[in-house]
Amino acid sequence: MPRPILSFSSHRPLVVGSFGGMADLIDCAPGLADAVCDVVEIRLDVLCRDGWELSQKPWAHLSGKPLLFTARCQSEGGVMPLEAAARAAMIAAVCEEAAAVDVEIASMHEMRETLALLAERSIPWIASSHHFDRLPPIDLWRELRERARAGGASVAKFAATLHDAAEMEVLESFQSEPAAICVSTMGMGELAPASRVRCALAGSVLNYGYIGQAPTAPGQWPAATLRAAIHEKKIPSP
Repeated sequence: MPRPILSFSSHRPLVVGSFGGMADLIDCAPGLADAVCDVVEIRLDVLCRDGWELSQKPWAHLSGKPLLFTARCQSEGGVMPLEAAARAAMIAAVCEEAAAVDVEIASMHEMRETLALLAERSIPWIASSHHFDRLPPIDLWRELRERARAGGASVAKFAATLHDAAEMEVLESFQSEPAAICVSTMGMGELAPASRVRCALAGSVLNYGYIGQAPTAPGQWPAATLRAAIHEKKIPSP
Protein backbone atom coordinates (compact mmCIF):
# COMPACT_ATOMS: atom_id res chain seq x y z
CA MET A 1 0.00 0.00 0.00
CA PRO A 2 1.44 3.43 -0.98
CA ARG A 3 2.08 5.64 2.03
CA PRO A 4 -0.52 8.40 2.51
CA ILE A 5 0.52 11.87 1.42
CA LEU A 6 0.72 14.38 4.27
CA SER A 7 0.36 18.10 3.63
CA PHE A 8 0.37 20.97 6.11
CA SER A 9 -1.69 24.15 6.34
CA SER A 10 -2.23 26.68 9.13
CA HIS A 11 -5.91 26.63 8.14
CA ARG A 12 -6.21 22.91 8.85
CA PRO A 13 -4.98 21.89 12.31
CA LEU A 14 -4.14 18.20 12.43
CA VAL A 15 -4.36 16.10 15.57
CA VAL A 16 -1.47 13.70 16.07
CA GLY A 17 -2.07 10.60 18.17
CA SER A 18 1.06 9.27 19.88
CA PHE A 19 1.68 6.04 21.78
CA GLY A 20 3.50 5.87 25.11
CA GLY A 21 4.26 2.16 24.82
CA MET A 22 4.36 -0.86 22.52
CA ALA A 23 1.24 -2.39 24.10
CA ASP A 24 -0.85 0.72 23.40
CA LEU A 25 0.24 0.64 19.75
CA ILE A 26 -0.50 -3.05 19.30
CA ASP A 27 -3.89 -2.74 21.02
CA CYS A 28 -5.03 0.25 18.94
CA ALA A 29 -7.68 -0.76 16.43
CA PRO A 30 -7.57 1.03 13.06
CA GLY A 31 -11.07 2.33 13.67
CA LEU A 32 -9.99 3.92 16.93
CA ALA A 33 -7.07 5.70 15.26
CA ASP A 34 -9.42 7.01 12.56
CA ALA A 35 -11.80 8.33 15.21
CA VAL A 36 -9.33 10.17 17.42
CA CYS A 37 -6.57 11.58 15.20
CA ASP A 38 -5.51 12.63 11.71
CA VAL A 39 -1.91 11.44 11.98
CA VAL A 40 -0.39 8.59 13.98
CA GLU A 41 3.00 9.24 15.60
CA ILE A 42 5.21 6.19 16.10
CA ARG A 43 7.85 6.94 18.72
CA LEU A 44 10.69 4.63 17.72
CA ASP A 45 12.67 5.40 20.88
CA VAL A 46 9.67 4.25 22.94
CA LEU A 47 9.35 1.05 20.91
CA CYS A 48 13.09 0.42 21.24
CA ARG A 49 12.75 0.68 25.02
CA ASP A 50 9.97 -1.90 24.81
CA GLY A 51 12.03 -4.40 22.82
CA TRP A 52 11.36 -3.38 19.21
CA GLU A 53 13.75 -4.62 16.52
CA LEU A 54 14.26 -2.92 13.15
CA SER A 55 12.70 -5.80 11.23
CA GLN A 56 9.42 -5.60 13.17
CA LYS A 57 6.41 -3.52 12.12
CA PRO A 58 4.01 -3.37 15.08
CA TRP A 59 2.22 -0.46 13.37
CA ALA A 60 1.34 -2.46 10.22
CA HIS A 61 -2.35 -2.61 11.15
CA LEU A 62 -2.47 1.23 11.07
CA SER A 63 -0.75 1.65 7.70
CA GLY A 64 -3.83 3.28 6.17
CA LYS A 65 -3.20 6.36 8.36
CA PRO A 66 -0.40 8.86 7.75
CA LEU A 67 2.46 7.67 9.96
CA LEU A 68 4.84 10.18 11.54
CA PHE A 69 7.99 8.47 12.79
CA THR A 70 10.06 9.98 15.60
CA ALA A 71 13.33 8.67 17.04
CA ARG A 72 13.67 11.20 19.85
CA CYS A 73 17.06 12.01 21.34
CA GLN A 74 17.16 11.78 25.13
CA SER A 75 18.06 15.45 25.70
CA GLU A 76 14.76 16.47 24.09
CA GLY A 77 12.46 13.97 25.70
CA GLY A 78 13.59 10.60 24.41
CA VAL A 79 13.00 7.71 26.78
CA MET A 80 16.48 6.21 26.44
CA PRO A 81 19.98 7.23 25.34
CA LEU A 82 20.29 6.70 21.59
CA GLU A 83 23.25 7.92 19.56
CA ALA A 84 22.62 9.66 16.25
CA ALA A 85 23.72 6.56 14.32
CA ALA A 86 21.11 4.43 16.07
CA ARG A 87 18.36 6.97 15.46
CA ALA A 88 19.39 7.27 11.82
CA ALA A 89 19.21 3.49 11.39
CA MET A 90 15.72 3.44 12.87
CA ILE A 91 14.48 6.12 10.49
CA ALA A 92 16.12 4.47 7.48
CA ALA A 93 14.30 1.24 8.37
CA VAL A 94 10.86 2.89 8.21
CA CYS A 95 11.23 5.26 5.25
CA GLU A 96 9.06 3.17 2.98
CA GLU A 97 6.10 3.71 5.31
CA ALA A 98 6.76 7.22 6.61
CA ALA A 99 4.39 10.01 5.67
CA ALA A 100 6.67 12.30 7.73
CA VAL A 101 9.64 12.14 10.09
CA ASP A 102 10.53 14.27 13.13
CA VAL A 103 14.16 15.37 13.64
CA GLU A 104 15.24 17.81 16.35
CA ILE A 105 16.67 21.12 15.15
CA ALA A 106 19.58 20.54 17.51
CA SER A 107 20.27 17.24 15.71
CA MET A 108 20.19 18.59 12.16
CA HIS A 109 23.96 18.47 11.68
CA GLU A 110 24.55 15.01 13.10
CA MET A 111 21.45 13.72 11.28
CA ARG A 112 22.36 15.38 7.97
CA GLU A 113 22.58 12.06 6.11
CA THR A 114 19.10 11.18 7.34
CA LEU A 115 17.78 14.55 6.13
CA ALA A 116 19.39 13.93 2.75
CA LEU A 117 17.67 10.54 2.59
CA LEU A 118 14.31 12.11 3.40
CA ALA A 119 14.82 14.74 0.69
CA GLU A 120 15.78 12.05 -1.82
CA ARG A 121 12.55 10.18 -1.07
CA SER A 122 10.38 13.33 -0.88
CA ILE A 123 9.41 12.61 2.73
CA PRO A 124 8.51 15.80 4.63
CA TRP A 125 10.16 16.31 7.99
CA ILE A 126 9.30 18.20 11.13
CA ALA A 127 12.10 20.20 12.77
CA SER A 128 11.42 20.14 16.50
CA SER A 129 12.68 21.89 19.60
CA HIS A 130 11.69 21.12 23.20
CA HIS A 131 12.19 23.15 26.37
CA PHE A 132 11.10 21.24 29.45
CA ASP A 133 12.06 23.80 32.09
CA ARG A 134 10.70 27.08 30.77
CA LEU A 135 9.57 29.12 27.78
CA PRO A 136 12.78 30.36 26.12
CA PRO A 137 13.24 33.86 24.64
CA ILE A 138 11.02 34.06 21.59
CA ASP A 139 13.86 35.47 19.51
CA LEU A 140 15.57 32.09 19.96
CA TRP A 141 12.55 30.36 18.50
CA ARG A 142 12.52 32.80 15.61
CA GLU A 143 16.14 31.88 14.88
CA LEU A 144 15.34 28.17 15.12
CA ARG A 145 12.29 28.62 12.90
CA GLU A 146 14.49 30.14 10.21
CA ARG A 147 17.10 27.40 10.65
CA ALA A 148 14.36 24.81 10.14
CA ARG A 149 13.11 26.55 7.00
CA ALA A 150 16.61 26.91 5.57
CA GLY A 151 17.26 23.24 6.30
CA GLY A 152 14.29 22.12 4.22
CA ALA A 153 11.81 21.23 6.96
CA SER A 154 8.09 21.34 6.21
CA VAL A 155 7.15 22.26 9.79
CA ALA A 156 8.96 23.96 12.67
CA LYS A 157 7.65 22.49 15.92
CA PHE A 158 8.16 24.09 19.34
CA ALA A 159 7.14 22.84 22.78
CA ALA A 160 7.83 24.45 26.15
CA THR A 161 6.70 24.11 29.74
CA LEU A 162 4.48 27.06 30.64
CA HIS A 163 4.29 28.51 34.14
CA ASP A 164 1.55 31.14 33.85
CA ALA A 165 -1.13 32.59 31.60
CA ALA A 166 1.20 35.34 30.39
CA GLU A 167 3.56 32.75 28.92
CA MET A 168 0.64 31.07 27.21
CA GLU A 169 -0.22 34.39 25.56
CA VAL A 170 3.39 34.74 24.39
CA LEU A 171 3.24 31.24 22.91
CA GLU A 172 -0.04 31.96 21.15
CA SER A 173 1.33 35.25 19.80
CA PHE A 174 4.40 33.49 18.40
CA GLN A 175 2.14 30.94 16.72
CA SER A 176 0.17 33.76 15.09
CA GLU A 177 3.23 35.43 13.56
CA PRO A 178 3.55 35.34 9.77
CA ALA A 179 6.25 32.84 8.85
CA ALA A 180 7.79 31.32 5.74
CA ILE A 181 7.28 27.81 7.15
CA CYS A 182 4.35 26.06 8.80
CA VAL A 183 4.62 26.17 12.59
CA SER A 184 3.43 23.86 15.35
CA THR A 185 3.46 25.06 18.97
CA MET A 186 2.29 23.59 22.26
CA GLY A 187 2.67 24.03 25.97
CA MET A 188 3.61 21.37 28.48
CA GLY A 189 2.77 21.07 32.15
CA GLU A 190 -0.42 22.20 33.88
CA LEU A 191 -1.29 24.68 31.12
CA ALA A 192 -0.80 22.15 28.36
CA PRO A 193 -4.48 21.41 27.61
CA ALA A 194 -5.53 25.05 27.23
CA SER A 195 -2.40 25.97 25.31
CA ARG A 196 -2.79 23.17 22.79
CA VAL A 197 -6.31 24.17 21.87
CA ARG A 198 -5.43 27.87 21.71
CA CYS A 199 -2.37 27.23 19.58
CA ALA A 200 -4.34 24.98 17.23
CA LEU A 201 -6.92 27.71 16.73
CA ALA A 202 -4.07 30.18 16.12
CA GLY A 203 -2.71 28.03 13.29
CA SER A 204 -0.62 25.25 14.84
CA VAL A 205 -0.51 22.62 12.12
CA LEU A 206 0.30 19.60 14.33
CA ASN A 207 -1.34 19.16 17.73
CA TYR A 208 -0.34 16.19 19.85
CA GLY A 209 -2.40 13.98 22.12
CA TYR A 210 -1.91 10.40 23.23
CA ILE A 211 -3.66 7.14 22.41
CA GLY A 212 -3.81 4.43 25.05
CA GLN A 213 -2.74 4.73 28.65
CA ALA A 214 0.41 6.87 28.71
CA PRO A 215 1.10 10.44 27.52
CA THR A 216 4.34 11.13 25.68
CA ALA A 217 4.81 14.68 27.06
CA PRO A 218 3.98 16.40 30.39
CA GLY A 219 0.33 17.47 30.55
CA GLN A 220 -0.61 15.90 27.22
CA TRP A 221 -4.31 15.25 26.64
CA PRO A 222 -5.84 12.12 25.15
CA ALA A 223 -6.01 12.62 21.39
CA ALA A 224 -9.78 12.13 21.33
CA THR A 225 -10.33 14.88 23.92
CA LEU A 226 -7.97 17.25 22.13
CA ARG A 227 -9.58 16.64 18.76
CA ALA A 228 -13.07 17.30 20.13
CA ALA A 229 -11.94 20.49 21.87
CA ILE A 230 -10.29 21.83 18.71
CA HIS A 231 -13.26 21.03 16.51
CA GLU A 232 -15.65 22.59 19.03
CA LYS A 233 -13.28 25.54 19.62
CA LYS A 234 -13.67 24.83 23.32
CA ILE A 235 -10.71 26.13 25.31
CA PRO A 236 -10.41 24.58 28.79
CA SER A 237 -9.80 26.80 31.79
CA PRO A 238 -6.13 26.99 32.84
